[in-house]
Amino acid sequence: MSRDGGAAILAAARRLRDPLAQLLSELVAIPSPTGKESAIVSRVAQQMRALGFAEVKIDGLGNVLGRIGDGPRVIAFDAHLDTVGPGDPRQWTRDPFGGEIDGGRVYGRGAADQKGGMAAMLGAARLIKEMDLAPDCQVWLVGSIMEEDCDGLCWHYILQEGVLRPEVVVSTEPTGLALTRGQRGRMEIRVATRGRSCHGSAPERGVNAIYRLAPAVPAIAALHERLADDPFLGRGSCAVTWIGSESPSLCAIPDRCELHIDRRLTAGEDRQTALREVREALETAGVEADVRTLAYETPSYTGLVYPMEKYYPTWVLAEDHPAVRAGVAAHAAVHGRTPQVGRWTFSTNGVAINGLHGVPCVGFGPGQEAQAHAPDEHVPVDDLVAACAFYAAFPDAFVAAAPRP
Repeated sequence: MSRDGGAAILAAARRLRDPLAQLLSELVAIPSPTGKESAIVSRVAQQMRALGFAEVKIDGLGNVLGRIGDGPRVIAFDAHLDTVGPGDPRQWTRDPFGGEIDGGRVYGRGAADQKGGMAAMLGAARLIKEMDLAPDCQVWLVGSIMEEDCDGLCWHYILQEGVLRPEVVVSTEPTGLALTRGQRGRMEIRVATRGRSCHGSAPERGVNAIYRLAPAVPAIAALHERLADDPFLGRGSCAVTWIGSESPSLCAIPDRCELHIDRRLTAGEDRQTALREVREALETAGVEADVRTLAYETPSYTGLVYPMEKYYPTWVLAEDHPAVRAGVAAHAAVHGRTPQVGRWTFSTNGVAINGLHGVPCVGFGPGQEAQAHAPDEHVPVDDLVAACAFYAAFPDAFVAAAPRP
């Protein structure tokens, strides 16, 4: 794409500035916690139909998918529509679901993470149709669900069940308008010990499961300090994030105790290595415990249960991968400069798109990663415009970077 073509796209995106902000405000005003996304899925489907999409469908899990164009090349954009809750309302200075537009920003839960991406995607779809920007492509917009509870489940369903298999996916998670090409993986590990209950007035009669598990905490802290490092993705990490016990009453010795480990996986680390390291650390600490990966088996708003192990693989695209080159070219065309290319710190649907299923994935999104899950969450309207222009330019840039014979 020429610089003149990119400038025309950016100019068109700037004319959508107010409609983009208003659309995001409306999306933020629809509460959509994980498992309760029905209303926002309906609103996004409505918007797709209003824009004249060739096809709009809601799959069995509840993801909404819309297509423009009917060319042979298949390109997808993804934004998850669910959000975490607002948390302590006293930490907010604005209504979390007010969608307030003020000072060039849109405020509210999900503004950055990641309804801003959906608003910018829908704006880009309008430009692609009006300016005939992707004549060789089917461009799919995916409003995915349940990401906050089980990142990747939505796309694992889409790809595993054959709903859609694109050549490339652009995740619109917040990147601060940088281009991302990978992230650490993660997994959720549960460690459990058993004891024998008795009355709390005579603890010597039983075996306290908490005491049995207690040495595991410093053992996991020590394990964190010796995990692998990677020049691009950074270090792996592990942290104890929850401890709980079971007993007949608070006046009884607990007969079961568990802790939860949030494990982030850098390059070269996987499920097997992570579990082995935890078991070895516990053995060294003298802790006998059951160590397992958790599973996600929560129904979606459609009622479907689609079980998934809570293991989300690390993934990275090479710097010279066609999807990365296309992202660089699209950004240069519309913004006149090379983007910063980096990685996400948090986890995204890329764990399934690329990590589990090998579909190339890059990221570019409005808003800052640090805004995710934060009080007074917001996204700059200028970011919506910039992302909209990038998304509109990407399909043509990808076709050029990855030509078919």
